[in-house]
Amino acid sequence: MSVAIVRHTAPLSDGNNPTALLPVTMCGRDLDTAQNLPPHRHPWGQLTYALDGVLRVTAADSTWIVPPSRAVWIAPGVDHAVTVLEQARLRPLRILAARNPFPGHDCRVLDVSSLLRELLAALEQLPAGTPSPRADLVANLILDEMSRCATRPIRVPLPRDKRLATLCAGVIDAPGAAHTLAGWAGRVGASERTLARLFERELGMSFGQWRQQVRLAHAAPLIARGMPLAHVAEQLGYANQSAFSQMFRKTFGCTPSAFFATAR
Repeated sequence: MSVAIVRHTAPLSDGNNPTALLPVTMCGRDLDTAQNLPPHRHPWGQLTYALDGVLRVTAADSTWIVPPSRAVWIAPGVDHAVTVLEQARLRPLRILAARNPFPGHDCRVLDVSSLLRELLAALEQLPAGTPSPRADLVANLILDEMSRCATRPIRVPLPRDKRLATLCAGVIDAPGAAHTLAGWAGRVGASERTLARLFERELGMSFGQWRQQVRLAHAAPLIARGMPLAHVAEQLGYANQSAFSQMFRKTFGCTPSAFFATAR
């Protein structure tokens, strides 16, 4: 197996696609907040990862907030889009469909281990398009380590109904806003009862439960950067740090500090 790396400032429709001879490739790209990637798909699998910055990756009717401690696996043929929340050095890994480390079409969030991070850095240093024993070893280790990385259940499902989609987009953009479902009803042209029914039917949870997932997703990069929990709670609309920590413990079975200490 060989590896090629190309860095681009143009859209990622380049010639650096994985092939039978080069089944694992990487593209390096620096993105600012004005360079979002619209919905698109590839015949290969992709590990969406950034060395720094924060991304929002949307795929398969879900969205994820992705700090550098995490990466999103996108299965072949799945439509996905990338929104840059903070200037990011994007390093997506492309994997030939026949060599995918994960079966099926599900996307998933990987907790990027220290070993995987170092392997990706080593991959970036290899000469572009040059087969070598070292390239084979690094690529094989990456695929093996990806399959061993822990997954994190911070997932925000997205609806298909246009009224509900407008509401959800507003909450994602401002997760700390205190708008109730009744308040949103007037904004999106549907009654509170209709919206409540749509949340249960399309997303399988109540408005409050869904908004909690959004707030958890936004909390991850803030905590990972070292923001005090009191400030995180305030930004996300919680009355105090205790209320935020209690909600976090109910979801993950531990405090935010313990969760991110384990992740690190």
